[in-house]
Amino acid sequence: MKQRSVPTQFGNLTLTEEDGAITRLDWTRVAQQDNSPLLDRAAAQLTAYDAGDLEDFDLPLRVGGTDFQRDVCAAMSAIPFGYTLTYGEIAKALGVPAQAVGQACGGNPIPVIIPCHRVMGAKGLTGFSGRGGVETKVALLRHEGAAGLLI
Repeated sequence: MKQRSVPTQFGNLTLTEEDGAITRLDWTRVAQQDNSPLLDRAAAQLTAYDAGDLEDFDLPLRVGGTDFQRDVCAAMSAIPFGYTLTYGEIAKALGVPAQAVGQACGGNPIPVIIPCHRVMGAKGLTGFSGRGGVETKVALLRHEGAAGLLI
């Protein structure tokens, strides 16, 4: 397992690489800054996203957990930059209850890159499991130009 922290306007984001794929992103800072071609690429993409120069990440990702967790992460990954969907819309597409989608979103191991911040409740803004909670979610959505959707 290799890790690298990337400073962004959303906090220090630490990438974890295992066996040639990004498996985790969290709001921490690690002392050890590992090097690898994948971490170089992932750090460059996070920096470009932070600067407003990147809308779509192109990285090998591996989501652990159940097939359902992976299905929800795939659905979130399909939400375009600057747009949002509701838990209910994802649930309908997957044929499952919205509450289950909400729990899977909260368990997203690679936030920002897998954009769980683009998922809203039926009545608008909901929680966010990343550091800073809803305020970080709002900051990410504003960064993407989705602020008009925060009703």
